[in-house]
Amino acid sequence: MSITANDPNRKTWLDIPGDTDFPIQNIPFGVFLTRDDVITIGTRIGDYAIDLGALHQLGYFEGIPLTDDIFLQDTLNDFISDGKKTWRLVRNRIADIFDANNSKLKDNQKHRNTVLFTLDEIEMQMPVQVGDYTDFYSSKEHATNIGTMFRDPDNALLPNWLHIPVGYHGRSSSIIPSGIPVHRPQGQTKPADSDAPVFGPSQRVDFELEMAFITTDANHLGEPIPVDEAEDYIFGMVLFNDWSARDIQKWEYVPLGPFLAKNFASSISPWIVTMDALEPFRTASPKPEKELLPYLKYSGEKSFDINLEVFLQPEGGEEQSLSKSNFKYLYWNMSQQLAHHTVNGCPVNSGDMMASGTISGSSEDSFGSMLELTWSGSKPIKLNDGSERKFIEDNDTVIMKGFCQNGNSRIGFGEVRSKLLPVYQPKKK
Repeated sequence: MSITANDPNRKTWLDIPGDTDFPIQNIPFGVFLTRDDVITIGTRIGDYAIDLGALHQLGYFEGIPLTDDIFLQDTLNDFISDGKKTWRLVRNRIADIFDANNSKLKDNQKHRNTVLFTLDEIEMQMPVQVGDYTDFYSSKEHATNIGTMFRDPDNALLPNWLHIPVGYHGRSSSIIPSGIPVHRPQGQTKPADSDAPVFGPSQRVDFELEMAFITTDANHLGEPIPVDEAEDYIFGMVLFNDWSARDIQKWEYVPLGPFLAKNFASSISPWIVTMDALEPFRTASPKPEKELLPYLKYSGEKSFDINLEVFLQPEGGEEQSLSKSNFKYLYWNMSQQLAHHTVNGCPVNSGDMMASGTISGSSEDSFGSMLELTWSGSKPIKLNDGSERKFIEDNDTVIMKGFCQNGNSRIGFGEVRSKLLPVYQPKKK
C-alpha cells in the first residue's frame, strides 16, 4: 500500500505557517484534553489540533476497519496494536480530508467547529501507556566521551560496545510529556574527599539529548524479530530528554548501571511522528568497525536524517542554543536495537518505548549532554546573561527540538520543554 500522505506537492486548506514542523505531510498522532474537558486521540496540522474521535463519529473514516471507540481512548495503545496497515490507511485518509482539493469538511462549518482546535484550546497528554522502557547507549562519540571521563581514556569503550547495542531496562512510571516540571533528585553521592557516601540533592543534574521509538505488539515469548523486519513493528518516534543526576550515577552505576540517577524523570515530545512520515529522510548509518554477528546485519538504509538542537532558558531569560546534533550519528540503528532486544525471545508490546541513548556528534558543539559540553564541569558554559553553567540549575528550562529537511519538505517533532524545580518539599499539614 502506497503512502499517499507523503506527496510533497499536497497542500492543505487549513491556514498554516510555511515553516511549520507539522505540514500535511507529517500527520503525527497524540492525545489531548479538549476545551470541553474531553480526552481524545488526535493529530496536528500546522497550529491546529484535530479530534480524530469526532472525525470518526462523523463518518470520515468510512471503509477503514476501525472499532467505534478506537479514537475515544486516553492512550494510543489500542490503535497502535491495530498494526501498520491500519496506521497507513488512517494517515492517508487524514491527508485526503484536509487536502486543498477536498471540500467535504472544509465547507461544513458545523463539523469543522467540532473537529478543529487551536493549540491554546488543548492540553497535551502522554500519548501512550508505556509498559516497558529500554534505554540504549548507541552513540559511539558519547560512549567514548563518558568512558574517557569515568574510566580510562585509552580504553574508553568497553570490549562489548562495538559488538552489541548496549542497553538497560529502565522504569516507565516517570516518563512524562513536555511541559511537566521535574524536581531536583536526591540520593547517595560520594564526595572525592570522603571515605563514605552522603545523602542529599544532586549537584550535577544533566539532560541527555535522545530520541525514542514506540513499538506495537511484535512477538511472542521466545520469538526473535529479524533485523530487516524490525521497522514493521515500530509505530513512530518522539524527542526524549533522559534527565540524569551525574554525581548519583557515578557512585551507583557499577556493577548494574544507573538507578536513582535516571529514574526520577524522562521527558518526551507529545506528538508521535510515524515511520511513514520519516520515510523520505532515510540515510545510511555509520559503517560497523567490527564484523557483526549475523542477527545484527541488515540491508538498506536504516537511519534517518533528523536535525536536533538543545536550548537552555534561565528563569526570566531567553533561550540559548547549547548543542546541535543529528540522529544519523548513532552507531547502532533502531532496527539493530529491536533485533538485539528480542533475539533472546523477549516479547515487545504496544506502547513500549526504547530510547536511543545520548546522541553526540564528533565536534564539541554537537555533544548531547552537559557532562560532555562542560567536560564534567571543567569548562563552564557562559550564558548570554553573563552567568555560567556546569550543570542544570534550579528553575532552568531545557528545550529540545528536532526536524527533518529535504529540499522544500520539512517534517518536525515540535519540542520537549521541561523546567527543573528545586528539591520536592512536602506540604505542611
